[in-house]
Amino acid sequence: NTDKIVEYVNEASHMGLKVLPPEINESDALFKVVSQNTIRFGLLAVKNVGHGAVESIIEARKKGTFISLEDLCQRIDLRLANRKVLESLIKCGAMDLFNLPRATMFSALDIILESASRSQREKAKGQMSFFDKGPSANGFNKSVQNIPYVKEWPEPQLLAFEKEMIGFYISGHPLARYAK
Repeated sequence: NTDKIVEYVNEASHMGLKVLPPEINESDALFKVVSQNTIRFGLLAVKNVGHGAVESIIEARKKGTFISLEDLCQRIDLRLANRKVLESLIKCGAMDLFNLPRATMFSALDIILESASRSQREKAKGQMSFFDKGPSANGFNKSVQNIPYVKEWPEPQLLAFEKEMIGFYISGHPLARYAK
């Protein structure tokens, strides 16, 4: 219930608790305490993200943290965590740790999903390319290393996507620049 989440986050703020945005390598299904005064946003509270997708992400994460969007897509079940789920996670900032603009990840999603789907189908058939050694040092296979860089969305757009996906502004507020 988005209204209740907003109410609880505001109450946490009044109590001096910090609520961190969702993060693909740290968030669990539900909100969790990460330190004495800090709570991490749960993945299930993100719009379009369901139990199956979260379970797939958490199960894949048990084998190691995700180092890139491609690494994530290679390791999760794309039938459960589909394009809509990944778009929502990008828009809310859960993948900001990959140090790419959200706009770049969003625009590269088709290329990455195509590569990951192909790889998962081949793995299911027991096929593996002679040259396939997994992700490179930067977390990208050669097939998608050259994803086009896209300039980051303007701050009002970033905040609008956050509000759309999690129900409120978590990394800032559109009127904050006018506070003075």
